[in-house]
Amino acid sequence: MSEPTSPSAVIDHTVTSGTFSLDGGTWEVDNNVWVLGDGTECVVIDAPHDAAAIVEQVAGRSVRAILLTHAHDDHVDSALELADQTGAPTYLHPEDRMLWDRVHDRAPDHELADGQTFDVAGVTLHVLHTPGHSPGACCFHVPELGIVFTGDTLFAGGPGATGRSFSDFDTIVASITDRLLSLPADTEVRTGHGDSTSIGAEAPHRQEWLDQHQG
Repeated sequence: MSEPTSPSAVIDHTVTSGTFSLDGGTWEVDNNVWVLGDGTECVVIDAPHDAAAIVEQVAGRSVRAILLTHAHDDHVDSALELADQTGAPTYLHPEDRMLWDRVHDRAPDHELADGQTFDVAGVTLHVLHTPGHSPGACCFHVPELGIVFTGDTLFAGGPGATGRSFSDFDTIVASITDRLLSLPADTEVRTGHGDSTSIGAEAPHRQEWLDQHQG
């Protein structure tokens, strides 16, 4: 599925299915995959479960980068296969290496850093380090399109899960408050799982998240 976003950039979206495992549990999950680019080049955001399905979305374009929102296995398990098939480098924040190393025996090609930028198809993705769901979780803001890709940091309905190892509720709420809720209210939020939302739709519920956690 493709949707026009600007004269040069489109977002392709597919959903892949597999499992997420951590802390001795395993769950069935469906993951969003986002491909941002034009007719010749693109970047891939997250590499879950099925490299072949992602390659199909890429559709022969040059992949400039595989940008990983975090290193839970359901977001990175096909990253190296995708990299090998496309020749694209993988990027991960270094604070998530302990999670990556549980899945892969080869290091990511490059580290993500807060404030880093990636140019593709006439737009710029800005890296926002948003720890909480995991220590190295990152979001990718594209101001020209009014879009932010949030991985598992912010969903339709609130913050991503923080009840497992390497996660922290206070940290994720601080990240969302400081880095995401400060974006324009009409910014579209493209998530790692489930439906998209907007900053304006989520911002009014911050106190509810805090109250529910405390309760």
